[in-house]
Amino acid sequence: MNTYFHDMLAPAIRTVPDWPIEGVQFRDITPVLEDPTRYRILIDTFVHRYIDEQIDVVAGVDARGFILGAPVAYALNTAFTPIRKAGKLPAETLSRSYTLEYGEAALEMNKDAFAPGARVLLVDDLIATGGTLGAAVDMIKALDGELVEVAALAKIDALGGAERMQALGLKVFTLLDF
Repeated sequence: MNTYFHDMLAPAIRTVPDWPIEGVQFRDITPVLEDPTRYRILIDTFVHRYIDEQIDVVAGVDARGFILGAPVAYALNTAFTPIRKAGKLPAETLSRSYTLEYGEAALEMNKDAFAPGARVLLVDDLIATGGTLGAAVDMIKALDGELVEVAALAKIDALGGAERMQALGLKVFTLLDF
């Protein structure tokens, strides 16, 4: 873990105990987004990491992945595609169910989000159990996308999601470990 990012970003991440259910320590990145300097550092770090990569599309997971992924896509001059909660996209979609640390949910993605062979960067705010990102990865692969990397602000080590992604042969990049 890079101490600069830890010292700059970690203090702004709020831990909300017992939310959304008892026993969950929710990591709220809203204070990072509300601080222009921290938000710029976060987005610029992702942009600089991928500026020399051939990225065709940035996929962001509903909803905080939109907040991070869209400005990264803009700066990289690439397409952005949202991976939404079920029932939010009006066109023909792929759907995948997944397990959260506190329940179950489903994600959807437009079937025409990108052409087969597109190089995709997947972005979310954090990696917990890996369930959400695993569903997103499955849909990207179902559309024959080439996943360049899974990128997030932080990972929660005790929940093992980043390791699950790596066990699938995926590259994972995070700035912070909790």
